[in-house]
Amino acid sequence: MASGKGDEARAVSDRPPVENNIAERVKLEREARGWSTVTLAEKMAEIGHPIGQSAIWRIESGKPRRRINTDESLGFCKVFDMTLDELASPPGQMANPIIRRLVGEYVELWKEWRALGKSLDRIQDQLSEYTKAHPDQDMMVRNLLAHELDAASDGDFYRHKGARSRLIRWLGDAFNPPATEAEAAE
Repeated sequence: MASGKGDEARAVSDRPPVENNIAERVKLEREARGWSTVTLAEKMAEIGHPIGQSAIWRIESGKPRRRINTDESLGFCKVFDMTLDELASPPGQMANPIIRRLVGEYVELWKEWRALGKSLDRIQDQLSEYTKAHPDQDMMVRNLLAHELDAASDGDFYRHKGARSRLIRWLGDAFNPPATEAEAAE
């Protein structure tokens, strides 16, 4: 029996849908990172899952596509930092990998920011307790904190960049930036 286009179409359709999903995901993830098939092959070798550049091309674009073994699938998961479920899911069901990465980074940083905010609140409460116990040092503590924050932020602190509203309220007058010479002359 002669091999023709019908055989190629059948070979693609005979593959389990999950393998087609993985092949599409590999291409999508590789392109989203701006990697060539050579770069992906190098990264796979670095993590102990060697695969040739031509094999990657045949997985992504071959007619028929090359089958994917378990070791290769696990390697792609490591290289792309995703689970096997993510790798095997239909690409249309997942957000653009760049957006997914950015959202993941944002969520991690947000969690860190929340934790830092709680630590800042705790320290601010301790400073407030201190100034209540030593009212004669209240303005000195507030001015010192405002000055140090402004110095550490290269002046952004007084422009409300990164200053938390609870801190601004507590600092009160100490939060107001010092007048420039031009403003003082007016």
